[in-house]
Amino acid sequence: MLGRVTLQTLFAMCFAFVALGSPALAQGVPQPTEAQVPPAGTPTPSVSSYRINPGDQLEIYVWGEERLQRELTVLPDGTLAFPLVGQLQVAGRLPQEVERMVSAGLRDQYRGEVPFVTVSVKAPTGMRYSVLGKVKSPGTFTTIQYVNVLEALSQAGGADDFANLDNVLLIRGTGPASRSFQIRLARLFKAGASEQSVRNAGIVRVEPGDVIIVP
Repeated sequence: MLGRVTLQTLFAMCFAFVALGSPALAQGVPQPTEAQVPPAGTPTPSVSSYRINPGDQLEIYVWGEERLQRELTVLPDGTLAFPLVGQLQVAGRLPQEVERMVSAGLRDQYRGEVPFVTVSVKAPTGMRYSVLGKVKSPGTFTTIQYVNVLEALSQAGGADDFANLDNVLLIRGTGPASRSFQIRLARLFKAGASEQSVRNAGIVRVEPGDVIIVP
């Protein structure tokens, strides 16, 4: 196993990756052509890989319509109500999908083109997970982008020196419907770790409400 400095360095690198975001995602976003660029000062529709969760606070803005600018919280059933549109099922959708839903709902209100609609996640309070056990800063965390288990541990300050990284437990859901995943991370900190060892580690993506326990 690598020394203490190397272990801490790897967690720090993961933390930096989470904070800065993945450049690969940014490079994969298509850039608008000149013909698609709206007039100066007009808000443009968002491009995001974050899926909306119950409890998230959204800002919905219809350009040129102050009466249609709202900050709304997604209800526990995954819906929200928007003026002139009605109830929308938004949980699990991307912000840009909700933009299209609002635009479609407003179409009958305008003779010409529907004004630009922008939807942004102002407070991603629905995307919460907890990291407990032998980590440096256990607690509940909120993020606007998805992370995997290794990145979640980095947000909790990394594992303690005596943590058992081969028995990390992720618990998803509550009651009879709950599931648990055993995740083996220790091999990732050994000299000569390979792509195969990364695949075998089972580094699953964290979902809202997940609890990660490091024994």
